[in-house]
Amino acid sequence: MSKYFRFVLVLAVMLALVVPAMAQDDMMAWECPEGFEGQTLSVFNWATYIADNTIPDFEAACGVSVDYSIYGSADEALAILRGGNPGYDLVVPSDFIVAIMAEEELIQELDLSKIPNLENVSPRFETIAYDPGFTFSVPYQWGTIGIGYSTEAFPDGITSWEDLWEHDGNVAWIEESRSMLGIGLLLLGEDPNSTDEDLLEASAEYLTDNGDNVVAIAADDGQALLERGDVDAAIEYNGDIYQVIFDCECEDFAYIVPEEGAVAWTDAMVIPSDAPNPELAHVFIDYILDPQVGADLSNFTAYGSPNQTAIDMGLIDEELLNDPGIYPTADIEEGLFEVRELPEIEDVVNDLWDEIKIEVGG
Repeated sequence: MSKYFRFVLVLAVMLALVVPAMAQDDMMAWECPEGFEGQTLSVFNWATYIADNTIPDFEAACGVSVDYSIYGSADEALAILRGGNPGYDLVVPSDFIVAIMAEEELIQELDLSKIPNLENVSPRFETIAYDPGFTFSVPYQWGTIGIGYSTEAFPDGITSWEDLWEHDGNVAWIEESRSMLGIGLLLLGEDPNSTDEDLLEASAEYLTDNGDNVVAIAADDGQALLERGDVDAAIEYNGDIYQVIFDCECEDFAYIVPEEGAVAWTDAMVIPSDAPNPELAHVFIDYILDPQVGADLSNFTAYGSPNQTAIDMGLIDEELLNDPGIYPTADIEEGLFEVRELPEIEDVVNDLWDEIKIEVGG
């Protein structure tokens, strides 16, 4: 090898090492605006839905403290705010719940000028049906509701909802009335967001007829039942199942979006109308939308990131980004449906869901 080519090779190696380091230096850490020292932020969020460093880093950056409370279902979060906000500054409800909260004036319009990192959000979320233009909400995480299962109990895997219904063993369903009735409607060949009461009753009957193996309807902890071996499969949020998979570091569990289709959802950050500290809530939203903060969050929770800048910068773990259970392929997306705001059927849905919970497992 000539001295010239040896020099070029050494230079190339040096550049390969230096450029990534320069990129890291250029990516400035999020800085908190001044004037919030000593204040408190009260956050109301789902369980198992935040990275270990998210809250401590925010507290350190702003010199504040965070009171962090959790809830188990979208219906629970809505009911609590309807009963009077106990003091939350920021809540993370599901998509269609955002629309209901806005309609009932339970949440306030956002001041987008205080959220400069909003520019990092993927354009696909800007026209989302439940809140186009980010009037009341900003995306937090997104994903699917499918089936997490034990690979020992299902050695051939799961491909369809029928595999779950017909399983001779214990299973758990998720405490999400609209999602479950939507799945029933989908499998009956109907619109998952139908408002036809006869079709909703047919969906409830279909679910009841296929619920003999149900031993629990879990409020956001079906993954724990699966991990402990209490059930062989659970209808759950994809990230909750993936957290079990990654913590296990084994091949004992898997997650699948059934071939017939499933629920796609987006959870969003909102500020209650009577939030004690809406200014600090805006700051927290901007913090979550920082590329590195957003990437740390999604890499920990194993949910999809709405932060396109984080994805473009290569901050999302490739193992997650390439997993169709987390970032669905185009073929999978074709079978997904979103639950829409349909207040006219809320009472019907609640009554049917109560009846289902009484009947299944018998």
